[in-house]
Amino acid sequence: MASATGTRNSAVSTLGRGRTRRRVSPLTLRILAVNVLALVLLMAGLLYLGRYQDRLIQAETEALETEARIFASALGEGAVNRILTAPSPTGDEGGERFELAPELARPMIRRLAEATATRTRLYDIDGRMLSDSRVLVGSQGRIEIRELPSPPAGDPLSRAINDLYTRLIDVVPSREGLPVYREQPGEPNPDVERALGGEAAATVWRVDGAGGDPELLLTVAVPVQRYREVLGAVLLTRGGGEIDRAIRSVRFDILRVFAVALLVTVGLSFYLAGTIARPIRRLAQAADRLRTSHGRHAEIPDLTRRGDEIGELSGVLREMTDALWTRMDAIERFAADVAHEIKNPLTSLRSAVETAGRVSDPRHRDRLMAIIADDVQRLDRLISDISNASRLDAELSRAEPEPVDIGLLLTMLAELRQTVAETVDEPVSAGGTGEAAAAPPRVVVDVPAGERLVVPGLEGRLTQLFQNLIDNALSFSPPGGLVRLTARRSGRSVTVVVSDQGPGIPEGKEEAIFDRFYTERPAGEKFGTHSGLGLSIVKQIVGAHNGSVFAQNRKISDGSIDGADFVVTLPLL
Repeated sequence: MASATGTRNSAVSTLGRGRTRRRVSPLTLRILAVNVLALVLLMAGLLYLGRYQDRLIQAETEALETEARIFASALGEGAVNRILTAPSPTGDEGGERFELAPELARPMIRRLAEATATRTRLYDIDGRMLSDSRVLVGSQGRIEIRELPSPPAGDPLSRAINDLYTRLIDVVPSREGLPVYREQPGEPNPDVERALGGEAAATVWRVDGAGGDPELLLTVAVPVQRYREVLGAVLLTRGGGEIDRAIRSVRFDILRVFAVALLVTVGLSFYLAGTIARPIRRLAQAADRLRTSHGRHAEIPDLTRRGDEIGELSGVLREMTDALWTRMDAIERFAADVAHEIKNPLTSLRSAVETAGRVSDPRHRDRLMAIIADDVQRLDRLISDISNASRLDAELSRAEPEPVDIGLLLTMLAELRQTVAETVDEPVSAGGTGEAAAAPPRVVVDVPAGERLVVPGLEGRLTQLFQNLIDNALSFSPPGGLVRLTARRSGRSVTVVVSDQGPGIPEGKEEAIFDRFYTERPAGEKFGTHSGLGLSIVKQIVGAHNGSVFAQNRKISDGSIDGADFVVTLPLL
């Protein structure tokens, strides 16, 4: 058994050490994750740039179409041969027609395309290519010009970042929906076909660049006309490098801002976690030390100056700890008081029993037996009162309050007391002893007519509260005296005063009379008939109902005491 207990204690200690020695707070990680996730989602939305790319493509396409129309106009005026046709044998008159002249178009296209990075090709009316700005034709043959990919620049980290960026180009925004551009000898370009039909056409293509990376390609075809006669088509082709560089520049600017915002967010997250998680961890460690310590040297840190929920938690934990220590002190005092109160009748019982064995006189023995019976009755009453007082606190903490009308409750208690007094008084009066029997004290109620004084509480315990006060007042009131119950509304509270006509409260004992086992009885009353718990129970019930109770002497004009007043204040519903 001892081994199992030691193992359990060791496990508990290990658990406590595990909580206090945790290096990374899960709350800190959650705060960091939430803040960074929001920033990452915002950054991802900004990096998408789909609308921005569409606007760049539209602007680039419009510029390319304008350039193509200029080229087509120049070619239609300066690269055309005029051909005269003879009359036909069938009677048709001769005339003239125009056709593109390749020998004139090639140098013109080369000069027009030199100022731009645009590839320009010219097609005749049959769709045959007549000229290409990247093909030089001379007496020695043909020379084809191709752009070489730029060599990788920068350090390995920069190259890795660029490589990752190019891999993500086709993802944000996606370019999978774009048609793939492939040049097939003998197959006409669809834009050229539309241009030969007299209509300008433009298309955005996707091509595989160096290393298989996706790149954009813009093509615009415009018909070459002479007096509205379509003589051919000019096709301008331009890569999307400028668009990609513009998007890349914007994205890198966003990434720079994101990096700064990320550093700020992480710093603020750790600061926020420090103001939340660290104090909570301090409170948890203090609570764990308080749980495992054997004294009162461990205490909850005071963080109430923060003025926030953690400060409120600290204050509540401190108040709870104080309440627990107060409860433990009360239990300790209660146990000592109970032991002291039980020890007195037990000592009397032991003395009476020891003496009874040595007494031979029957009268003395009967007297000792009467003492023993009184002590046993006193013990029984004391144990019953202690049991009721012990259960009271648990019942008050578990039960749910209900509306209780104080006026009706006081009226019911007064009528009950009057009925009991009349029942007890009748046999005495019927005895016919020849002397008038002393009348018992009367209980009267003074409650405003028609006014409901409803409080939230436990009806049974409130009944016990006022019953104890009435019993206490009746025990001190002289025969034929008056006990008055007065109830009045006072703001959001109801004040009940229980007044008697007894000798009053000893000077300086107004607070002590509510202590547990305190007794101050009238002269001549039999010893041991009261346990001293009645007023203590009254104070306990009033405190559980968020009220207050105090006692004071009632004096008349000459300064003499006319009785005692017990004032109870309870909050109204």
